[in-house]
Amino acid sequence: MRTYQELFRTPEFAPLLSATAAHVAAQTVSRMAIGTLVHDATGSPFLTALSMFGPLLAQIIGATFLLSATDRLPPRAATTGLALFFAAVTTVLALPGLSVAAIFAILAVQGMLGSVGGGVRYGLLTEIVPAEGYLLGRSVLNMCAGTLQIFGYALGAVLVNVLTPRGTLLTGAALFVVAASVARIGLAGRPPRAQGRPSVRETWRSNARLWSSKPRRRVYLALWVPNGLVVGCESLFVSHAPRHAGLLFAATAVGMLAGDTLTGRFLSPQWRDRLGAPPLLLLLAAPYLIFALHPALPVALAAVTVASVGFSANLLLQERLMATVPGELRGHAFGLHHSGMFTMQGVAAAVAGGVAQLTSPATAMTVMAAASVAVTLALTPGLRRPAPWVEDVPTEDVPTEGVPTEGVPTEGVPTEDVSIEGAATGGAPTGNAPTGVDLALRLTDTGKGLEP
Repeated sequence: MRTYQELFRTPEFAPLLSATAAHVAAQTVSRMAIGTLVHDATGSPFLTALSMFGPLLAQIIGATFLLSATDRLPPRAATTGLALFFAAVTTVLALPGLSVAAIFAILAVQGMLGSVGGGVRYGLLTEIVPAEGYLLGRSVLNMCAGTLQIFGYALGAVLVNVLTPRGTLLTGAALFVVAASVARIGLAGRPPRAQGRPSVRETWRSNARLWSSKPRRRVYLALWVPNGLVVGCESLFVSHAPRHAGLLFAATAVGMLAGDTLTGRFLSPQWRDRLGAPPLLLLLAAPYLIFALHPALPVALAAVTVASVGFSANLLLQERLMATVPGELRGHAFGLHHSGMFTMQGVAAAVAGGVAQLTSPATAMTVMAAASVAVTLALTPGLRRPAPWVEDVPTEDVPTEGVPTEGVPTEGVPTEDVSIEGAATGGAPTGNAPTGVDLALRLTDTGKGLEP
C-alpha cells in the first residue's frame, strides 16, 4: 500500500480518520476556551498554561493504572464511549460558577482517560490497514491532527470572542458527539484484542512485558526523549520572539506536514530500512543549534521548518515498535508510547523554562537541542544494529505440558562441551535453513506456544 487512493479505499479508514479529526478539533477548541476561562478567573499565566496542557501530563497516571483497557475493550465501543464521556465533562466545564479546583479535577480525569483513547485509536489502525500500510495511514492521521490543531486554535480564538468561552466549550462538546457518532456508525464491531478484564495489575504486567525487551526499550527512548527535548525548544518561542512566535509555530507545522508527507508517501520500505530514524532525529535537533548565534527572523524560520521535518522519524520508530509487539498488546504499546511522549514533552518544557530563567531563551534552546543530539547519538548504535525482535518471556508463560522429555540428558552435560560441528544432517540443506533456536525465537516473538 503506497498511495493515498489505496489507503482511502481501505474499509473503515475514512470513518476512523473522520472520528479522529472531530476528536482533535473538539480538544483544540475546548483547550482554547478553558485556558481563557482560567486566565479570566485567576490572571495566572502558570495556571492558564497548566489548564491547557496539564491534561497531557496526567496521561502518565493513565499509563500507570488504566492502559490494560486499550486491548481488553471492544475498540468501537471504547472509542464511542470515551468521546461521549468527553462530551459530557466538557459540558460540565461550561457550567457557570465552577471553581478553578473543580476545573482542574475534571481536566485531570480527562487526561488520564486520554491515554486509553489514544491506545484504542492507534491500536485499531493496525487492524484496519495491513502492516505495510501502517506508516502511510499513521502519517495521514498525523497530518490531519496537525492541520486541525493549527486551524482549531484559530477557530477557538474566534469562537471565544463571538460565543464566549462557555459557548465555545459547548461547541467542543458537540464536536465530541460528532466523533462518537461517526465511530459508532462507521466502524465495525470487533472483539477485544486481548482476553481478560482491565485491571491495574494487568496494566503493570503489560508495562513490564513491553519494557522487558532491550530493543523495544531503545525504540521507546528514541520516541520519547529526542522529540521531547525539541518540544522544549518550541516551548520558548513566545519568550524568544513574542511578536513572531505565531510565525515560528506555523513554520514548525509546515515542516511537520512536509516530513510526514515525504516519509509516509514517498519513502520506500528499502529506503526506510537504509535511512532509519537516527538521521531524521539528528535533523530534528541540529538546526536549533543556530539559535546560539541569535539569528535573524528569516533564518530562524528556515531553521525550525527544516528541523520539524525530522519529526517524521516518529513514523519509522512507530513502524518498528509495531513489528516488535504481539497483536494483543498493540493498543497498550501505542498508549504507552503516547503517554510517555506527552509526559516527556511536559517535563522538557519545564526544564527549558528553568534554563531560560537562569540564562536566556536562545541559550536554553541551544542547550535542549544539544541534549537531543547527544541522546540520539547515544541511541543510534542500538537502533541501527540488526536485532531479533524478541521479548523476554517469563518462564511461567512457557508451555511445558505435552513436551516429551524421555531420553533427554539434563545432568552433567556442560554446555561448552557440546559441539555442533560435524553433526549429521541427513543430507538436509543447512545453508539458509532456520535452526531450532531461530524457530523458537520466532514463535516466542509472535506470542505463539510451541506445540509437540
